Amino acid sequence: MNPIHYDTVIVGGGPAGLAAAMALTRYRRRTLVVESPEPPRNAASQGVHGLIGLDGISPADLRARTWKDLDAYGLATRADTVAEDITRDDDGFTVTLADGTRAWAGTVLLATGMVDIHPDIEGLAACWGRTVIHCPFCVGEENADRAWAVMAAEPDFAPMVPDAFRAWTSDVVVIAPPEFDGAAEIRDRLRDQGSDLVQGEIARFVHNDGELSAIEFTDGRVLERQTLLWHLPQRQVPLITRLTETLGLTLDSDGYVAVDKDRKTNIAGLYAAGDLTTLYQGAMNSAGAGAAAADAIHFADFF
Repeated sequence: MNPIHYDTVIVGGGPAGLAAAMALTRYRRRTLVVESPEPPRNAASQGVHGLIGLDGISPADLRARTWKDLDAYGLATRADTVAEDITRDDDGFTVTLADGTRAWAGTVLLATGMVDIHPDIEGLAACWGRTVIHCPFCVGEENADRAWAVMAAEPDFAPMVPDAFRAWTSDVVVIAPPEFDGAAEIRDRLRDQGSDLVQGEIARFVHNDGELSAIEFTDGRVLERQTLLWHLPQRQVPLITRLTETLGLTLDSDGYVAVDKDRKTNIAGLYAAGDLTTLYQGAMNSAGAGAAAADAIHFADFF
């Protein structure tokens, strides 16, 4: 089957991909947005915060509202599937979709986001996005003035926790692995700030319908806490890993897709925007990056 031609294919229908689709539509470009039918990474969120005029809107409503706006223009097409592969030719890219169709475009924007690696801990799924949170900006206000714990994987980060999260809580402790460099000194510094360092491996989250009340460790200790901030380890989606092997797509030292200020990757015509490019993740940042990528894609024709 011959591929259907578009000006740009966007792989990913989150804030970055949809912001890019809207901007490219306003530039009167035909765009295909490939959006996985699986629940998005932010599906557990009760509201997206910080978007002007839309603070607290649910992720589902944000997508539905954006597609209603896009459909009114008639230039963006939605494909509810996943992109399995992207190949390059002299003029552009062919994107092969899981439903067997193919699309060709002169430019491609990767906006796939990241995948959180969830450990197998009882109660995590129920609390995730509500009282076990990954971002204080996203859900900190909804968890303000509670007893917090913050997971720290790096010794340099742990002593900064009381000051870093003082805007949301004055009652915060740090949880660290059993083996943690400089633990005794860090514990003393935290106690001087009215905090503490708790080392151990989490076995269970005690909760009532997602409302955290305590954290139980594998050695039986129980720490009473109402909120846990935990930035889980992440990985790229399989497509990105494949492109590093087939196209030579470059990742940075932290495993994110390397881009320049215009969201260009090391491959001409291939752009990336949103969470897959940075540790500093969130709907507003992603939407801004998607819009910036769309600008760069459009003006690339003239410069």
